[in-house]
Amino acid sequence: MKLKSLIPFLIAVLLLSACGQGGMDEPVTLLNQDKEEVTFPTGKPVVFFFITSYT
Repeated sequence: MKLKSLIPFLIAVLLLSACGQGGMDEPVTLLNQDKEEVTFPTGKPVVFFFITSYT
């Protein structure tokens, strides 16, 4: 039963990943908490954390 539900899920993931972009053309720019622009390069892999707080 689990295998029957896993196969359509894997097919959907494969199709979605095939339709996506291979890479980004422009760097990503976000604003930090101090309203300063932070730019992430696209030439190499980058890991960033997005943390929100509701106070």
